[in-house]
Amino acid sequence: MTEKEKRDNGELYLAELDEELVKEREKAKELCRMYNQKKYNEDKEKEEILKVLFKSKGKNTKIEPNFYCDYGYNIILGDNFYANHNLVILDCAEVKIGNNVYFGPNCGIYTAGHPLDFKQRNEGLEYAKPIKIGNNVWIGGNVVILPGVTIGDNSVIGAGSIVTKDIQENTVAVGNPCKEIKKLT
Repeated sequence: MTEKEKRDNGELYLAELDEELVKEREKAKELCRMYNQKKYNEDKEKEEILKVLFKSKGKNTKIEPNFYCDYGYNIILGDNFYANHNLVILDCAEVKIGNNVYFGPNCGIYTAGHPLDFKQRNEGLEYAKPIKIGNNVWIGGNVVILPGVTIGDNSVIGAGSIVTKDIQENTVAVGNPCKEIKKLT
């Protein structure tokens, strides 16, 4: 089994030992570089780069530079997606984002994680768990979303939060670790 197959099966894997994964990351990093160097009003050119980079994206996508991802092909965006400056998506597993989702600046979506056991970590092993963000979600600035998290529809994640567990739909959640503090009606 290749390291990529292990990754896709949710097992521990060595990303640096799989030539295919290395080449795929290099391609994504180059596309991100090209995207980030476009002028502010070069919307058609940026749109074309995102079409190549992402698995799929809906209408009305706006991502302010700088934007970075690991592979791109694991990212699925719905319609009306907006991300302010400095979004980072470590998409070693699928990242699925619904319609009408907005990110403040300096946010991170991290499907990648590392073992707690230092021996495995020192060997370079890592894992990946998918992240899902529903429709009509607002993510405040400086939010980090960790591997395996689902954020339900119509939710708001307060600025500076670190989302370590699932957040139910119609919820305001804040903090480190992020906790639900209010239901929305």
